[in-house]
Amino acid sequence: MNYNFVLRFQIIVQLKLIIMNRFKHLMLAATLFCVVAVIMSSCSKDDDKKDEDNKLAEKIIGKWMVADLDGQPAPTNLKAVVTFISPTKALGSISDVYGSSWNNQSETDVRIEGNTVTVEYEDGGAKQTLIMDVKSITDTDMQLSSRWTKKDPDGTETEECYTERWIRVNTDYRQAIIGTWEGHITSEQSKYDDGEDHRWEYRADGTYVYYDKVEQDGETTWVTHDNSVSNYIADGTLLCTRWTDRNDGKTELREWWEIESIKDGVMKWTALRMNDDGTTYTATFQMSKVK
Repeated sequence: MNYNFVLRFQIIVQLKLIIMNRFKHLMLAATLFCVVAVIMSSCSKDDDKKDEDNKLAEKIIGKWMVADLDGQPAPTNLKAVVTFISPTKALGSISDVYGSSWNNQSETDVRIEGNTVTVEYEDGGAKQTLIMDVKSITDTDMQLSSRWTKKDPDGTETEECYTERWIRVNTDYRQAIIGTWEGHITSEQSKYDDGEDHRWEYRADGTYVYYDKVEQDGETTWVTHDNSVSNYIADGTLLCTRWTDRNDGKTELREWWEIESIKDGVMKWTALRMNDDGTTYTATFQMSKVK
C-alpha cells in the first residue's frame, strides 16, 4: 500500500471537514446577521413611526380653522374650528349650517397614527368622524385630505371628502365679544340684513339678544325680538349664530361670520357668502360697543 497516498487522502478529507465547518459557521453568522438586520430594521421603522406620531402630535397642538376647500376659499358658513389640547383630546366647534349639529367647543377623542389624525365625537346620538390625512404642517398652515362621516341613530350614513387647507388661529374673541354692540352692514349686501342699525347683546352663557331700532314721537327706542332660539358660538375668530325666523317663529336660521378685529371699542365682521348659482360675494359689518 502506498502510505503517501493514504496520508494525502486523509489530509484532503480533514481539510474538507475544516472548510465545511467554517462554511457552516459563516452561514450561521450570515443568517444571524440577517435576523438581526431584520429586527433592527423593524425597530427602526417602529421608531420612525413613533417619531412621525410625536412630531405631528407636537405641531398640531393649538387652534385651527378651515380656510380652503378643494383649492378654493371656503364659504364662511362651511368653516369649523378644532382646538387640539393634547394628542388624544380636542375641542370642536363643528356645526352644520344646513342641519341640526351645534357643537360649542365639544370635547372629542383624537387618535394620531403616522400622518393620519382621527377625530371622533357624538352629536345628538349621531356618531361623527373626521379622518385627516395630513400632507404638510407648519406653524401657520396645514394641508390635508379629509373624510367627514356621520352615522345617525337610525343607521343612515353620510360622507363628504375634501382637499383642505387649515390655518392656525392665535386670536380668541370669546371674552372680547361679550357686551352690547350697535352697528350696521358696510357692504352692498348681506342675506339677512335690512340695512338699518341694530344692536346685539352677547351674553357669557352663549345666548344673545337682537334689537331693532324704533323711532317714535321723536325718541329712539330699542325693541327686542322674542326668539325661542338665539345662540352663538365664538371660537377663535369664528362667530356662529342661530335664531328663529321672525315670520313664523319656528324656522331656525343660521349664519357664520369671521371676526376681523375687536379694537378700541369697534368690532368688524367679514364673511364669504355663496349664492345658489355658485357665485360668491363678501359681506361686512361694523359696530361699536355700547357703554
